[in-house]
Amino acid sequence: MSALTQLTEAVQALGPVERTVLSAAALVLLALGWRAARRFASAARENRSDRLLDVLLIVLAVAFLALGAEAFLVLWGAHPLAVDAVKAVTARAELGVRFLITLGLLAGAYVFTEFLHGRVDDFVAARENITDHQAEITFRLLQITLYIGALITALGVWNVNLSGLLIGAGFAGIVFGMAARQTLGAVIAGFVLMFARPFEIGDWVKIGDNDGIVTDITIVNTRIQTFDGEYVMLPNDYVGSEEVVNRSRKGRLRLHVEVGVDYTTDVDHAIEVAEETLKDVDDVLTVPQPQVVLTEFGDSAVVLDLRFWIDKPSARRKWRAQTAVISRVHEAFREEGITIPFPQRELSARQNGLGATIPDDYGPAGDEGE
Repeated sequence: MSALTQLTEAVQALGPVERTVLSAAALVLLALGWRAARRFASAARENRSDRLLDVLLIVLAVAFLALGAEAFLVLWGAHPLAVDAVKAVTARAELGVRFLITLGLLAGAYVFTEFLHGRVDDFVAARENITDHQAEITFRLLQITLYIGALITALGVWNVNLSGLLIGAGFAGIVFGMAARQTLGAVIAGFVLMFARPFEIGDWVKIGDNDGIVTDITIVNTRIQTFDGEYVMLPNDYVGSEEVVNRSRKGRLRLHVEVGVDYTTDVDHAIEVAEETLKDVDDVLTVPQPQVVLTEFGDSAVVLDLRFWIDKPSARRKWRAQTAVISRVHEAFREEGITIPFPQRELSARQNGLGATIPDDYGPAGDEGE
């Protein structure tokens, strides 16, 4: 007589109360064993693969469940029924082998992805021209490829006709592509944007007529927040077809402010005053130095272009710097007696053949002057 049979007979002689107590004791032992396994895994995660430990924990969980099920079957007299069921299943050992191989393939793919992630990180660390975002996209593509390969191999283990699946997937892909061609175009454009990286989250960009801060970049769309507090979602195919201006990519931005001075003004003196004033504005960078250049002869003034740089460009810093520059230059010109003229229009008259005088140009009422 086997030890298991003797144990079964001994247990059957117990009453319901004793069986309940033993069942509770078995649950406590299993819980303590599982807790010890979790603590060991937590302590080992510093020096071991997280994914490998996850797989080992799953194996331990299955083993604990099997032990618990066996204990309850023996305690409550259901062991013979379970044995018969196991024999019925194991009569076809081929199914069990296939099942184990499938589990091994999926678990191996899951563990190998962490090794793959480490190799991608090492590759990126050796190259400065690849961003972390690009490395993450590359890893995800390799991970999906690995999982698909493991799934196809597992289907082959079960003798699934892959040719039929591939043909069906091909037809389904054609139908889906025709129905969602715009979305697929946005997805493809999204991959291009993620690898080209014309902007990143937090950059100040101008895309078409939309000007704002990038808040999110996905495979399908790009989201920006305008300076009016509005959130705009732009399809990536639209972003890829429009001109993209990144105002904060280099960490600084050059601004322009135009001011006109009277034609009788000494322009060299005006340029010197403007340049000295720009150097004293807090938000204006001293390197590169601000510049003042003559740009054109305006209708009422000689136009000066004040060129200066700000760092960490944002809409708030831009408007603050422009406001400070205009205010300080206006005050400096007033102190130096440099005139910023109003729009003017000169009127003259001529006589027609009858001796009447007619003006050459009446001009808009609001622009008349002398």
